[in-house]
Amino acid sequence: MTQPSFVPITEADQVRPARHLQVPAAWTPGRPAELRTPARPIGPGMGTPGPDQGFALRLARRFAERLCLADGEASEDATVGCAVLASRRSGLFGRAPSIHDLTVAFTLWGFLSDRAPDALVAGRRVAFRSAAHDYVVQRQLTDRVPDDALRRTPEEVADWVDEGHWRVLVAPAAAPIGPGG
Repeated sequence: MTQPSFVPITEADQVRPARHLQVPAAWTPGRPAELRTPARPIGPGMGTPGPDQGFALRLARRFAERLCLADGEASEDATVGCAVLASRRSGLFGRAPSIHDLTVAFTLWGFLSDRAPDALVAGRRVAFRSAAHDYVVQRQLTDRVPDDALRRTPEEVADWVDEGHWRVLVAPAAAPIGPGG
């Protein structure tokens, strides 16, 4: 409805001219990190994306009382290292982390058993050193574990470790990831 001419209009109520935006030009991916294919890149240091992966750290802290640590091992290193590994496992299935992902991660590295083989304990002591504070250590830790091991159920992982397949985990890590490596 129009306003009668005898009613005063404040300046704030005046009709303002509209701003017309230009039609955007065609867009093409040109930034260095743009994915140009529908498949994500796979390889060491590339990670495994998934939803709500930070929740793995909260779940990992529930295991703090149950951890069987050897001399020289820090609970925080074990917690963060296994949370990162559980995040990778959940990402392989395309879902958020669950308690089963953490059970697999802690079982793989023998943190839930006081009968873990000495060689596994010695290997994890080196592999998990400063994992709570070092991104490169976290990436190397997750890259060491084969997808086949992560796709197993917690019970299968326990059997897998008992059969001696954990030796794959304590093999020397790959070359460092990042600048200079």
